Amino acid sequence: MSAGYAGLIVWDVDGTLIPADLRWLRRAVARTYAIAEDTVVFPTARVHGYTDESIVVDTALASGISPEIAENGVRGFHQELAHVMAEGEEELARDQPAYPGAAATIEALNARGFVQTVLTGNLRSAAEVKLRVTGLNLHLDLDIGAFGSDARDRFDLPDVIAKRFPTKYGNEFNPARTVVIGDAPNDIACARHAGFHVIVVTHRATRDDLTQHAPDAILDALQPASVVATAQALVAGTTGHRGH
Repeated sequence: MSAGYAGLIVWDVDGTLIPADLRWLRRAVARTYAIAEDTVVFPTARVHGYTDESIVVDTALASGISPEIAENGVRGFHQELAHVMAEGEEELARDQPAYPGAAATIEALNARGFVQTVLTGNLRSAAEVKLRVTGLNLHLDLDIGAFGSDARDRFDLPDVIAKRFPTKYGNEFNPARTVVIGDAPNDIACARHAGFHVIVVTHRATRDDLTQHAPDAILDALQPASVVATAQALVAGTTGHRGH
């Protein structure tokens, strides 16, 4: 790829491309620690916008598991979540379809020359299933993406992309040509930490709530023309800290 690529789009998954649904984590946590699903207690904070590994440990603790057992279960959780996702593909397709406009937006960005990948708290195995089942994987280069299986701290994930991108494309990675598209305050914080631009969509949080965290743009839906125009303006340096 030449240096003339339009820019890099980094998608969040849950809450941005598809609705968030904790059923998969609940099932995997229950199996990992041999507890009933109805006794799994998610912490009130540190769920949306965090990595699966951090969520599972905090959830185990909130569910009455000792710190040592909670931590020792993380490796087994990887295996259990993979099984849960494989078993639930039909259920996922039925109950967790992509948000309106998600597929068309990815297609439009691809047509404009943007490279696209993901930065998600999902383990890679879970992210791959979600994106494949919902039909969103066609133009997403997951080989340069960053997943909850790469680091427990979401703020460490941008560096994963920064290292993988030049290995794949032969270009020096440029944060100023990188745009995160997310839906949560932690998506904004992670993007800012890395020096990336950030667009958020009001799928879960209100415009007022998101405005407090100063993203570059706030969109009310994934409308291809709006997303493309906003991303192009950000990469070109002609917009910032505004809403649509």
